[in-house]
Amino acid sequence: MTLFRSVCLLLFSPFIASAQFTDVINSNRPGESFSAFSVGKTVLQTELGFTGYDQSHDLLLTESKGIQSELFVRYGVFLEQLEIIAEIQHLYDETESLTNSNIKRGFRNFGIGAKYLVYDPNKNYVDRKPNLLSWKANQGFKWRDLIPAVGVYAGLNIPMNKELNLPNQGASAKLMGITQNQFGKHVLVTNFYMDGFGSNYESFGYVITLTRGLNSRWSVFLENQGVQSDHYGDLLFRGGAAFLPWENFQIDVSGGLNVKTTPSIYNVGIGVSWRFDANYEEIYLRLPGEDKPGKEQKEKEKKKKKRKDDVDPEELTE
Repeated sequence: MTLFRSVCLLLFSPFIASAQFTDVINSNRPGESFSAFSVGKTVLQTELGFTGYDQSHDLLLTESKGIQSELFVRYGVFLEQLEIIAEIQHLYDETESLTNSNIKRGFRNFGIGAKYLVYDPNKNYVDRKPNLLSWKANQGFKWRDLIPAVGVYAGLNIPMNKELNLPNQGASAKLMGITQNQFGKHVLVTNFYMDGFGSNYESFGYVITLTRGLNSRWSVFLENQGVQSDHYGDLLFRGGAAFLPWENFQIDVSGGLNVKTTPSIYNVGIGVSWRFDANYEEIYLRLPGEDKPGKEQKEKEKKKKKRKDDVDPEELTE
């Protein structure tokens, strides 16, 4: 599944980045890449998608049509930079050839893994010389933007239906390196991965996703994926958009195709992402040299969060 994050907060709010948690949901949908950042400690997030596809093979003279559904469950554990990711795939498709028609239906694959943010270039960094006269100048390109955030992922794939997977394919590992850059209103994510490690069907590939925030609710993305193995190689292109009706809920649509005819692939998908963050405790990040917030400062922060109608009448002055 990929990254299609809600970049709205990143684009329209200045911040000293370090915490993984953002004010709006940060989803990997609807692309196929993983972002470098986690959802935040104690945050639970689900990402559900349905993809309809049409696949034909010019040499084998076969045509397949079907719907694949994917569910990702992400949970931040132990550290702000660490999350556990569980994935389950279900497939319903029909394959037609010159000789027969075959229908397959069932759960295809279960995956479990962990992602960790190794390096965040914005942690403990603040621009000491902001331009107070120009918002545009502060949002423009800076050479340090070329330094990416770096994450790693390691997981285990467990086939759940022999008929829907390659023969003799047992449990296998997936390893991934992740980079993420922000260039003004654009976010660039790159994944380099090795899948099926430990099986007879190892594959290597990359995913490059470019996301642009249009406003506080809409964003669009373009994506390129390359995959190569002893059995299959291809280049795939995808595009789509995401909409934020609420800060913890995202709706997305996407489409894609490849460059081959052995097979040729066309697909269209729709999905939703939802986040539960009631148990999240805000993490305060300090710059080098700053003192740890004392009791008085914490009390001031609490008072700031009170709503006006919660103020004690005795505290009001004439």
